[in-house]
Amino acid sequence: MIIIAEHAGFCFGVKRTVDAISEALNNNNDNQEVWTIGLPIHNPQEVSRLQDMGLRIAENDGEIPSGAKVMIRAHGEPLEVITRLRERGVTVEDMTCPFVKKAQDLADKLSREGYYIILLGDKNHPEIKGIMGHVNGENNSEVIADENEASRISRHSKTALISQTTQREERLENVASILTGKCSELHVCNTICKATADRQEAVRKLVHDDNVDGVVLIGGRSSANTGKLRDILESEGVEVLWVEDEKETETEKNSKWFNNKIKIGIAAGASTPEWLIDKVKNIIAAKQEFKG
Repeated sequence: MIIIAEHAGFCFGVKRTVDAISEALNNNNDNQEVWTIGLPIHNPQEVSRLQDMGLRIAENDGEIPSGAKVMIRAHGEPLEVITRLRERGVTVEDMTCPFVKKAQDLADKLSREGYYIILLGDKNHPEIKGIMGHVNGENNSEVIADENEASRISRHSKTALISQTTQREERLENVASILTGKCSELHVCNTICKATADRQEAVRKLVHDDNVDGVVLIGGRSSANTGKLRDILESEGVEVLWVEDEKETETEKNSKWFNNKIKIGIAAGASTPEWLIDKVKNIIAAKQEFKG
């Protein structure tokens, strides 16, 4: 038996970005080059599909030629990057996820109001870099990854805590509790997107309500939200097989994972396309039919 998590695959922000890029490539009557800065989403299979359609990917904004079009991905970009592009005559279509945009706007607004900004997330993640790029003023913010780093924060007076949209609710609550004792005023901004919370709750349901024997988790290795789903599943004590595509279920090592498993759950990160979920599901179904 195969049970697919209630919320699996593209979230609203990712679907919005992919649809916009696809439309720009399909309706490019002027043959304008279409670019993104960095990978548009954290799924190599979907990125390859977009590149086959003509998408070009730059490592930084300086690589994008004047006269081209750049699609700002769902993770967003620092304000200075968007400004530089427009000054050089690049057409900018900002597809920043609305949830990420909310975090960016809060970072800008609260820093202007005199708050010291603490961002909870991965300092190397493009979303966090984009939010940091909207903080007003120098030496007015820092990034922490978890409770341990929160405990080492210096005391501040007027402080705002903003979260990466893919963080776990429990971690945000724990960090806020730690910072409460370190700040005379703490403004906590729960900027975790609903799609993230829904996916996290859906994988818990696979374990507690559906009683699966194991979960196949589909998503790119660099996907932060997929990594959080893995962490949740492992903390619930269920076996997890993390794959990027259907081919990875066929390796000798991964094939053994399916032994003695009757009820298998499928979960997927927010950057995993539905067509890839279907491919993995069909492979698993064929394995179970063969065993049965």
